[in-house]
Amino acid sequence: MTVVAIKPYIGEVRDRVENFHGNQLLFIAWEDHLFFASPYAFPFSPSMRFGDILEHVLPATYGVHPDWIKVDWSKAEWRKSGQPWVPDTDKSLAENGLKHKDVIRFRTPGLTGIKGSFS
Repeated sequence: MTVVAIKPYIGEVRDRVENFHGNQLLFIAWEDHLFFASPYAFPFSPSMRFGDILEHVLPATYGVHPDWIKVDWSKAEWRKSGQPWVPDTDKSLAENGLKHKDVIRFRTPGLTGIKGSFS
């Protein structure tokens, strides 16, 4: 996520990849579900398999939403840093081209929040 400052930053940048002990931040958001107000930030190892996020991390994060049990991953639409993207669940985050502070968003067609309210 690129930011352009209008004046020089003064101070120590604390979210540098070097500060995460071999992990990197990955931001993940579920589109059309404002029940979750913003992307979640996770510190993951670049060697972590993408499928482990789907199987273990996202259910613990989004599983409280009633739409969660209806998610069909074969129909999910993904975006990486604003561009269409197709992850390979058997490959690592690094092999999927994910880097420190990347943002990924997923849509689940047909699921638009509680009673279609986008919440």
